[in-house]
Amino acid sequence: MPSGSVAPSGSFAPSGSGSLSPSGRATGKAPGGEDEGDGDRDDGRGGKGDRGGKGDDGDRNGNRPGHRGGESPHASASATGTATTPAAGTAGTPTTGAGPAAPAAKPTGAARPAPAGTVLTAAGAGPDTGLPTSQGLQQALAAVLADKNLGTVGLAVADAADGQLLYGSGENTAATPASTTKLATSVAALSLIPGDTRLTTRVVKNAATGGITLVGGGDPTLTGLPADQVQIGGVPADPDTAPASLDALARQTAAALKAAGTTAVALDYDVSLYSGSPLHKNHDNENIAAVTPLMVDEGKVDPKSREDAPARVTDPAGAAAEAFANLLKAQGITVQGKAKQATAPAAADAPVLGRVDSPTVSRLVERMLTTSDNTLAEALARQAALAAHQPASFEGAATAVTQELARLGVPTAGVVLNDGSGLHTGNAIPPVVLVKLLALAASADHPTLRPVLTGLPIAGFTGTLGKRFGSASGAADAAGLVRAKTGSLSGVNTLAGTVVDADGRLLSFALMTRTTAPADTARTAMDRVVARLAACGCH
Repeated sequence: MPSGSVAPSGSFAPSGSGSLSPSGRATGKAPGGEDEGDGDRDDGRGGKGDRGGKGDDGDRNGNRPGHRGGESPHASASATGTATTPAAGTAGTPTTGAGPAAPAAKPTGAARPAPAGTVLTAAGAGPDTGLPTSQGLQQALAAVLADKNLGTVGLAVADAADGQLLYGSGENTAATPASTTKLATSVAALSLIPGDTRLTTRVVKNAATGGITLVGGGDPTLTGLPADQVQIGGVPADPDTAPASLDALARQTAAALKAAGTTAVALDYDVSLYSGSPLHKNHDNENIAAVTPLMVDEGKVDPKSREDAPARVTDPAGAAAEAFANLLKAQGITVQGKAKQATAPAAADAPVLGRVDSPTVSRLVERMLTTSDNTLAEALARQAALAAHQPASFEGAATAVTQELARLGVPTAGVVLNDGSGLHTGNAIPPVVLVKLLALAASADHPTLRPVLTGLPIAGFTGTLGKRFGSASGAADAAGLVRAKTGSLSGVNTLAGTVVDADGRLLSFALMTRTTAPADTARTAMDRVVARLAACGCH
């Protein structure tokens, strides 16, 4: 095993932070959404997604969702034209008069309790508790790191309080991050976009055609399901996480049309927000949908599917428009002919007939990390691109994320990004960069990044770690003490997050492996490495 080394810790330039403020939902929005079905997870049991390096969609465990942590607005500019950022103390309202006004949402701050097992600060680590030493860590980890099932290993361990690197083995060597790429996407998105921003789907009048236009705002969680059928991670959505409802949008639109004496209209749909190819390089229509700014239930053929990699519709935007037309029909509005893609973007001042808003960006980040949602990750990456004035494409998103990380002081040597989800096998990130991202999220200078930590799955309890660190793993003692983002592609397994050690000190870590061992075997070996961190003070 390579000997451990200690690198000097770097400091991070603080970015602007905002105070907590409530954020509102659009009037008339039903508390409905989609059954996430966990269909975009990339870490689990080596299911469909583990074919040909296209991502190993995760654990279908039905456990409790991860803690939805406190959110706060950010000081930097939001994405343009696609999102709403309500002012403090106000609720968002549609521009039509359809339906009664919704009450202002309550603040979603950090006062909400965390579930059992959630650890965000070092419990019991007094001022006299010494840091783990490089020698202590090397000795404690030697046996578990020698497991041949790990293959080639890169490891970085740091003090989560300040990001000081405590131990490294290949920590500066870039490796394929798989879905730990989502940590970079999350940090950049939350740094660029106010956390209480919501992604808006709207319907406007089309002066050119005399009809109406359904305008995609980049919200892949928009749902066609009734509110009582909505589940995220196997449990009903709460008011903070409930996705926007297509049916609510149809009801608003129909009411506005009837008020104007209209019962028959032509319908088109606007997907001009994004540019470039909608298809990921490793697109298989299962692990990820075609990335378009308009879709319903993430483009799933069956929105209730709990498959590891559910089948997706070929044309998510067209399918969303068709579903909308059917909902209008149910409200007594006839759509003339078949909905078509608009030939030009909707006018900025076009009268709005209806609108619905997604959960806040903070909540979307948490959901994306807990379930390792590839489609949602790419949507958030494009919102980051828009906020950074880059094209809303795979390339533009990668540029925006890389540039924002550099602005935050993250060392980007060796970092190569081609997407926001981590499905691309050409991505490369050194372990030390992943622990720097976690340090930023934990820093008192960056409270707006806290959802990166609160969204991490809890070992043995939630998301893609729900069925890891179990009784037969040899790592069960660390269940509830580890929060980490998982990642896996064919032959690649990664894990990056936080762990509480025997002294109650919170450590951050990034473990990256490449191996020919079966995926489950490799992951269990990785879990034992992290469990060893939890079991020692390593002085």
